[in-house]
Amino acid sequence: MPNLENLRKQAKQYLRWHRERHHPVAAVIRATLPRFRHLTDREVLDASFSLADAQALVARQNGFPDWPALRTGPPTMRSTTENMPQGPILSGAEPVLYVTDFAASLAFFTEKLGFSVDFTYGDPPFYGVVARDRARLCLRLVREPVFLGDVRRREDLLSASITLDSAAAIKTLFLDYQTAGVTFHSTLMTQPWGTRTFILIDPDGNLILFAAPGE
Repeated sequence: MPNLENLRKQAKQYLRWHRERHHPVAAVIRATLPRFRHLTDREVLDASFSLADAQALVARQNGFPDWPALRTGPPTMRSTTENMPQGPILSGAEPVLYVTDFAASLAFFTEKLGFSVDFTYGDPPFYGVVARDRARLCLRLVREPVFLGDVRRREDLLSASITLDSAAAIKTLFLDYQTAGVTFHSTLMTQPWGTRTFILIDPDGNLILFAAPGE
């Protein structure tokens, strides 16, 4: 588990995102804090959300019932599912990237981006999954362009988003990719809502966003 100071920073980041009406944070709040469970994104962002709420959110994400419990001892929640909404739980998502040269795409992700090949399918392969830590991307060979011209760059059309847990981590990764000669759509920057991001371009023009909480 991250140290207490980092967890405090995460809580303040969630509070800042809520105040700035950063829509993705609404889904996190709704899934984690019971009193927001039945609200829409807009209702979550309209509702009061204090630093204590943000700290409770961070505590529950780390297996504790509340912030005081996180500060004083090991996880006491009997089950990570007891306080989650009833019904189907979505455990992950795997974006699909469409590629025109399957072998070249595998080489890019493994040799430049540090992913490993989980599996490939077909003879010759036309589908596969690459993974790095908890991030997984599907690669699908196509014979025709999926997008025409430079519409993806012009409209910032992302094919995948990958998150990291700290500003230090995303800076290190960006520098690693810079050294590897990766092409960037946008270099490392701090967004108005505080998130640190960069976007790279794969050999087929797919835009992949990397994001992390700010300092």
